[in-house]
Amino acid sequence: NVGFHAAKFLTEEDGVKVTAIIERDGAIINDAGLDIEAVHHHRLENGGVKGFPNSEHVEDGHSILEKECNILLPAALESQITQENADRIKSNLIAEAANGPVTYGADQILREKGIVIIPDAYLNAGGVTVSYFEWIKNLSHIRFGRMERRYEEAQSRGLVAAIEEATGKPLSDSTKESLISGPDEIDLVRSGLDDTMRGAYNRIRDIYLERDKVVDLRTAAFVLAIEHIADSYKSMEL
Repeated sequence: NVGFHAAKFLTEEDGVKVTAIIERDGAIINDAGLDIEAVHHHRLENGGVKGFPNSEHVEDGHSILEKECNILLPAALESQITQENADRIKSNLIAEAANGPVTYGADQILREKGIVIIPDAYLNAGGVTVSYFEWIKNLSHIRFGRMERRYEEAQSRGLVAAIEEATGKPLSDSTKESLISGPDEIDLVRSGLDDTMRGAYNRIRDIYLERDKVVDLRTAAFVLAIEHIADSYKSMEL
């Protein structure tokens, strides 16, 4: 599920080309790029990726972790990259979309090779973050955006009217809709998640770049988390 959605958003929003997908029944490869939605539907209908059109199927899916690529995204399973295969990994960036997909020994080998790892402690925090938003919503007994949506739409209608009056030209219906339509709850949740993850990454990156003893992003993420906990304890005088 995490792997599918990550691949879907990367291809649709960022123009990333996914050339290989590993599943329980092996892996499929197409260096020209795989259609993520089509692969997803094929998997739901057939119980796996084997037989997906215009792709090469490899029985030993695990071996495809060693395929040359820019971004390697190990999802779902822990300990996928170990000391046994770490030296054969040919990726510039590893995004840990599972809990502990890279073992401690492998982490050291990959770091020595200069491969950047976005750690699971950060990358997997999205689900917990949205659960926190849900908790806040339940405490308030009101959905996000209910209080301000119509007010913002009214302001936007005034802005559209001012633009049309100033230019002497009517805006197209699609432009008006994009300007006037207030955010739905899902829009606000995604905006909050985006802001949270961007802010967290920037703080992790700053710690990594500014502190000599912090050797990678994983250590930086742990430092940031521990410092947040310490600050909370101090504020409670514990």
